[in-house]
Amino acid sequence: MKDLTRSQAIHFLTSHPEKFGHMLGFNDLGRIHKEWMNDMYLSRIDRTLQAHRNSFKTTCVSINLSRTMILKPNLRILFMRKTDDDVKEVIRQVKNILTHPKTQYFVKCIYGKPLKLVVDNASELTTNLTNDVKGTSQLVGTGIGSSLTGQHYDLIFTDDIVTIEDRFSRAEREKVKVIYDELQNIKKKGTGRIFNTGTPWHKEDAFTKMPEATKYDVYSTGIFNKEEIKALKEDMEPSLFAANYELKHIASEDIIFLNPVVGAAIENILNAQLSHIDAAYGGEDYTAFTICRKSGGKYYIYGRLWHKAVDDCMDEIIQERRRLLAGKIYCEKNADKGYLANALREKGEKVVTYHEDTNKYMKIVTTLKPDWKNVVFVEGTDQEYIDQICDYYEFAEHDDAPDSASCCIRILHSQRNAEDRVSGFGYR
Repeated sequence: MKDLTRSQAIHFLTSHPEKFGHMLGFNDLGRIHKEWMNDMYLSRIDRTLQAHRNSFKTTCVSINLSRTMILKPNLRILFMRKTDDDVKEVIRQVKNILTHPKTQYFVKCIYGKPLKLVVDNASELTTNLTNDVKGTSQLVGTGIGSSLTGQHYDLIFTDDIVTIEDRFSRAEREKVKVIYDELQNIKKKGTGRIFNTGTPWHKEDAFTKMPEATKYDVYSTGIFNKEEIKALKEDMEPSLFAANYELKHIASEDIIFLNPVVGAAIENILNAQLSHIDAAYGGEDYTAFTICRKSGGKYYIYGRLWHKAVDDCMDEIIQERRRLLAGKIYCEKNADKGYLANALREKGEKVVTYHEDTNKYMKIVTTLKPDWKNVVFVEGTDQEYIDQICDYYEFAEHDDAPDSASCCIRILHSQRNAEDRVSGFGYR
């Protein structure tokens, strides 16, 4: 093979990263991977790429990190994954690419000398191609727990900083969001950029902080055929397959409430028998307000949800109840010793209190679940209210909406007459 000129070698690495990958032994790379790597290399603004598992996105990141170190050796690059061990894996792969004989060939064509690693450890790489005098490594890898203070980078790549841990832990989700905010502070002002790759795990994970993602699910990449997709789906729990391969959020394999019926006319809720408040008093809980009317075997529900304490939305709740001509407000008195009921009565509301002695999960699955097929949400119901019900499972973080809805159905099940006698629940 005749040696390439310098310009030819640069053009090849710039324009055909997937072919460069083939030379290195990554034979599964195709047109879509070329698009990803060119986006990583050429974009001038922050970008986000979400792709399904086993789509070779991390391989693309490794190849792009390597060619950037060759073609733009004076740039300072930060690579971040969830843990330090995850980082070491990619740094090791970048090192293997840089020292590969095919890579050495291109470096020789471009620079007239072989590439050598002058900094080579588990978290940093620097080649002899840079003439930067600051002494900062070309590539620095770090987990999300490391300190970033005082650092500044031209390019920042995050890869899978959102993982299955974020699916179950709100604390973890919030921690990663804080880290991502800090990345904005350490990218070089004006010219720095962040490129994010990964898979979403929760509707409130750190991807909400990132630019809107370009998404490639398992049906769009062509990497798996129909039979392979079917086999994957059969071998995995539904929620994991949805997150890993469809880039969708399903709360859990124990998901309870599917396919909500929505959009019924608001008239179906007028003159409802009752309303209910599941109150929050600070922290991360929501205040849920439900109006429920049973008619023709259907439970018509109007639901509202506020991420605030009940005191801060009480007047709006009262306004909604009056607007829709709903019945008395029911609320439990376990936690607040009757505070909410008294506050509502002072504002002219008729209130029924009760002492709750049923396990919340059991209450929801034994009241709301059996009648889920008969539940119809009327227009105006908050989408977040419906989503919280559909995302509910035994260990869900938020249960305010499903709890409120289930209480309404339980009351209507148990009601004996127009008075406030509800058997077994201590109402007054």
